[in-house]
Amino acid sequence: MRWRDALIVALLASSLLGCAGSSPTRRAVDVEAKDAADLQVRLGRGYMDRGELEIALDRLQQALKLDPNSVDAYTLMAVLHERIKRPEQAETYYRKAVELAPENGEVNNNLGAFLCGKAQYQDAIARFLKALDDPFYKSPASALANAGVCAVKAKDLTGAEDYFRRVLQIEPTHAVALFELARLSYLAHKDMRARAFLQRLEAVNTAGPIMLDLGQRIENRIGDAAAAKRYSERLHTEFPDYVPDSSLDPSEQP
Repeated sequence: MRWRDALIVALLASSLLGCAGSSPTRRAVDVEAKDAADLQVRLGRGYMDRGELEIALDRLQQALKLDPNSVDAYTLMAVLHERIKRPEQAETYYRKAVELAPENGEVNNNLGAFLCGKAQYQDAIARFLKALDDPFYKSPASALANAGVCAVKAKDLTGAEDYFRRVLQIEPTHAVALFELARLSYLAHKDMRARAFLQRLEAVNTAGPIMLDLGQRIENRIGDAAAAKRYSERLHTEFPDYVPDSSLDPSEQP
């Protein structure tokens, strides 16, 4: 199991419903079209959740015909195209959503997640940090955690540690940040610090196999044979098919 924060968040963004000088009739039409588009977006999301992607695609296309400025529709179109292995089209839709809502934290986070998956790490991190500029963005810890994960992939371990520590300032029990700080500390041979972060994680999160694996490695290096044995026994008992994760191997350090 690899730790990865949720990177895609479906939007409920608002669009402008008209402009100054529009007639009451025109505004009414615009509102009706937007409401109809929002309905198609909700239907599209429902079909996506059920795996009926072809029908979902049709609904989202209808939404964009009704409201060409629907950030929600563009975002879901991007997610759908990722699922059907069309990354070029997905990127186009993600970028269109950002073009329509350039200050929106969610859409910047979503584009950042996509770019990180394409190994465009610096551009991705810039998007995550841009998301933090949105005063109404509800998930700053997620954007910072995403930036940390992306920094690890870019082999910027100092930057990654900084991002993860900033996550904990916002959300002290954030599982991804705690695990990554424990792992990075272990790889840096800061074993007591690694133990502290892992213990904080275990206090708030059910231990998975990679956590137990990391725990036994930390305790072996510290020299606490009894603690290492407890981790090892749990790992073999609860997860007998577990294959050691190479991300914990110092020789595989980013």
